[in-house]
Amino acid sequence: MMNLQIAKWGNSLAVRIPADYVRQIGVKEGDQLQAHLGADGTLNLRPTQWSRKAFAQELARNSEALPSGTSVMEQLRQEARY
Repeated sequence: MMNLQIAKWGNSLAVRIPADYVRQIGVKEGDQLQAHLGADGTLNLRPTQWSRKAFAQELARNSEALPSGTSVMEQLRQEARY
């Protein structure tokens, strides 16, 4: 058991997760956690499962915002010197 301190982060409150815990649960910056509030006031956090469908939807949303140009490989082939 470890005591953690709550800190202000913008308009929210945040808890830092110690590096040992981060390694044990296998998360990294940018990953999402599921939070569950128990009837007795406990707060449980667990890594969310990776969802292929959610990833595909996010990729589709983000790819619309990216500029589409010539293929990098095609550009390399055109500029290649033999």
